[in-house]
Amino acid sequence: MSLSPAELKAISIAAQWYARLQSGVATDSDRAAWNDWLVADPSHRQAWQRMTAVGEQMASVPGALASPVLRGAERSRRQVLRSVLVLGSASSLGWLGWRSETSRNLFADLRTAVGERREFRLADGSSLLLNTDTSVNLRFDGRQRVLELLWGEILVTTAVDPAQRPFKVVTRHGEVLALGTRFIVRSQEQGGEVAVLEKAVEVSSSGGASRVRLEAGQSLDFNGRSLGAVRRNDASVGAWQQGSILAIDRPLAELLADLSRYRTGVLRCDPRIAHLKVSGAFPIDNTDLALAALESGLSLRISRYSRYWVNVSAGDMH
Repeated sequence: MSLSPAELKAISIAAQWYARLQSGVATDSDRAAWNDWLVADPSHRQAWQRMTAVGEQMASVPGALASPVLRGAERSRRQVLRSVLVLGSASSLGWLGWRSETSRNLFADLRTAVGERREFRLADGSSLLLNTDTSVNLRFDGRQRVLELLWGEILVTTAVDPAQRPFKVVTRHGEVLALGTRFIVRSQEQGGEVAVLEKAVEVSSSGGASRVRLEAGQSLDFNGRSLGAVRRNDASVGAWQQGSILAIDRPLAELLADLSRYRTGVLRCDPRIAHLKVSGAFPIDNTDLALAALESGLSLRISRYSRYWVNVSAGDMH
């Protein structure tokens, strides 16, 4: 299903509200602000309906998600946690490792720790948002504006440059040339990913053999040898800006791998539940709450051997 950039933005904001209202700590002011957002535009209501439709797919989630919020009804912690996610089918294997802040972060010009997000205003007026465990070097001079993404994920909003210097994000796997735009770049050991939110970029592999232009609403994966197929952005792109992971029918192992980026230590997944499908919005600023939601909603067992070693295993699945 293809969604427009405006629809993707509305769904990302809906996911933020979803996570906040189901966190168990939402205030009356939060609920009033959510209602103001909801009625401000038809696209907001459509985005919220997408989120609540996920919650209504299973009879184990009591009623429409929006109804308890509108009524202001009190619910038990277990009920609140159950409505954060929806279940599908399961099985097979998975192992989730971890990676803490590396030494390269210590010497980078700009950096964030595990679990931290931080925004910077660059000398040319551009803005840069660093996601968890990210490190960036700056190379701005009279001829060019270059961000060297050593590791992690960034959201770039470029500013118009009177000197018309090109603006590039360079990674070990390739580079992204901004064409007056807003975009996300992620770099990992095995490769990178680019998602365009506004206007366009040009992506090339580090080998220089291939080059592709991406328009707003498009993304692709890349490595040092090649560029992947161009695809439409899905609803989860950029949800981390608002402090959540948005999952739609996603394998549990993949969701836990994403959550592990926001916490230090080992997060291990039981092989029997690795492919259990999960949907919902999960807070990244409180990964323990996200894990508690999984434990309660899926009847799993979360075993904490220390604050740095957590095992997610199959419990009583009924």
